[in-house]
Amino acid sequence: MRNKSEKARLLEELYEEIRRCEDCELARYRTNVVPGEGPPDARVMFIGEAPGYHEDRQGRPFVGAAGQFLTRLLASIGLRREDVYICNVIKCRPPQNRDPLPKEIRACAKWLDRQIEIIKPKVIVTLGRYSLNKFLPGASISKVHGTHAEVGGFTIFALHHPAAALHRQELREVIEADFRKLKELLDRVLAEPEEILSEPPRQLSLF
Repeated sequence: MRNKSEKARLLEELYEEIRRCEDCELARYRTNVVPGEGPPDARVMFIGEAPGYHEDRQGRPFVGAAGQFLTRLLASIGLRREDVYICNVIKCRPPQNRDPLPKEIRACAKWLDRQIEIIKPKVIVTLGRYSLNKFLPGASISKVHGTHAEVGGFTIFALHHPAAALHRQELREVIEADFRKLKELLDRVLAEPEEILSEPPRQLSLF
């Protein structure tokens, strides 16, 4: 099992590869790539959709309005940004913040796969439908938000993307309630001994 310093080294090498990536047309438009940030040995990973304007300028994930909301949501369950790893499915900002295209998601998939492989979080929190569909293809976020499943040895917890809740009060209340469910899950899963978590995963029904 890799220690924290080895994981940190591997992540930095990966970030350098991502910064040089030109595997899709998004490389032509970016100011900065946005690989992700957080502890290399984080037990919880949040995966969003794609960088926006502020993220592209700073090279950091979730630093705009949605990121500020995410920070408040984390604080509501006793977590800081520094406690978790945060990244996106896509590492470069799509023009005009449009949805990422299937070919862009495919081109970027290897980077996210390697991040997950290096960090090996116990819980992966998907923010929005694009990260949800990476682990549960075809699942509807409106149906499965606030629930979890075991996929590939990871506990996957589905949430609406914070950006979607910024202008819809009813959705804000939903995501706040789902975060309370997430806290219950984290309290349970992170307290389990490694022997239990290393058992073959059971697929849980989300419906």
